[in-house]
Amino acid sequence: MAETYNSALIVGAALSMIAALLHIAIIFGGPNWYRFFGAGRKMAEAAERAEWYPTIITFGIAAVLGVWSTYALSGAGVLRPLPLLRQVLCAMTAIYLLRGLVLVPVLAAARNRVTPFLVWSSLICMLYGVTHLIGLVQIWSRPI
Repeated sequence: MAETYNSALIVGAALSMIAALLHIAIIFGGPNWYRFFGAGRKMAEAAERAEWYPTIITFGIAAVLGVWSTYALSGAGVLRPLPLLRQVLCAMTAIYLLRGLVLVPVLAAARNRVTPFLVWSSLICMLYGVTHLIGLVQIWSRPI
């Protein structure tokens, strides 16, 4: 019998890895990349001054996304089960969904604070969260 994998979690893993690699590319792309991808004026200016914290923060985000990708592959059955698999999958799915939902209260509270970055990053995080949620629901009754 062939092994079956959870395709939603495989897609979720790929999305998280793409985001991780994009964050690494931003580090190498420098201040203009920080600006383009919406990191904010302070981060871009700090990168221009070759300060350490934009690199550390961006690398930290990339590392977390890479770990999440690995956990999604584990939940999908591609990799062996990792420690606290169910808890980590729930936490990362919740974080993606909550980050995606940030857009709703911001839009309701103050339209002048809505930036294109906030809109598209929220939509992307919502897509990531829904993708992971679909996969999580599909494997929920499976012993992992």
